[in-house]
Amino acid sequence: MKQLVGNKLNNSAAFYLRIWLIMAKNAILSWLNKRESVVIFVFAKVVRYFFYFSFLYFLVTKTNGIVGFSANEVLFFTATYTLVDTIAQFLFRSVYTFRQLVVSGDFDLVLLKPVNPLFRSIAGGPDLMDLITIPPIMAVTIYFGLLLNPTILHTTYYILLIFNALLVSMSVHIIVVSLGVITLTVDHLIMIFRDFSSMGRFPIDIYKEPLKGFLTFIVPVGVMFSIPSKALMGLLSPMGILSSLLFGLAFFVLSLRFWQFALKKYTSASS
Repeated sequence: MKQLVGNKLNNSAAFYLRIWLIMAKNAILSWLNKRESVVIFVFAKVVRYFFYFSFLYFLVTKTNGIVGFSANEVLFFTATYTLVDTIAQFLFRSVYTFRQLVVSGDFDLVLLKPVNPLFRSIAGGPDLMDLITIPPIMAVTIYFGLLLNPTILHTTYYILLIFNALLVSMSVHIIVVSLGVITLTVDHLIMIFRDFSSMGRFPIDIYKEPLKGFLTFIVPVGVMFSIPSKALMGLLSPMGILSSLLFGLAFFVLSLRFWQFALKKYTSASS
C-alpha cells in the first residue's frame, strides 16, 4: 500500500514537472521573440542591483552598520531579500496575468483541463529575465554569507528557512489569486504586497512595534527575509526556527483552504 501511494506521488510530481517545463518553454520562446526588450530589461535590472548594493555598501560602512548589525550582515540581509524575491517572481509571475484569465472567461477552460487549476494559476508563466538574474544574485548571497563564517548547522538552518520563505511567498500568491477569483483585484493586491515586502530589504529590527509585529505575522515579511538571515548568523534558537517552519506550514494550509473557498464563490463566465 505504501509503495502504491509512493508511486502515485512520484508519477504526479513527474507529470506536473513536465507540465511546468512545457509552460516554461513557451514563456521563454515568447520572450525570445522580443530579444531586444529582454536585453534592455536584464541590463536595467543588473544596473539597478549594482547601484543599489553600491549605495547600501557605502551607507552601512560609513555608519558602522544598522541597529547593531555590521555592514556585512546588513548586506547579507539585503542579498537574502533579493534572492528570495527574485526566485518568487520567477516561479509565480503568472499571478500578474491571472486577472485577465478571469475577466476574459479563459479561467473556465483552466478549470476544465486535467491539471490542477491552482498550479496553472500561480506557476503558469515563469519569467526569463528573473531566471537570468538568479545565478549572480545567488553568487552575491553566498559571498556575503561566507564573510559571516557560518557553521554547517547554521547554514543548514538558513537553507531550510529559504525554502520556508518560498513556501510563505507561494501562500501569499495563492491568497492573492483567491481574492482575484472573488473580487478581480489581483493587480493592486500583488503590488501592495510587493510594497510591503520591499521593507524586508533591511532587518525588521529597524521598525518599531506595532509595525514590526505586523511585518512578522500579518504580512510575513520577517519570516520570509529576516529570519533566514538571522538563522545563518546564529541569532535564532532551535525553537525560533521550528516556530518559523510551523508558521510557514500553517500559512500554506490556510491559503489552500482559502483557494477552495474562492472556487466555490466563482461565477463562470458562461453563467
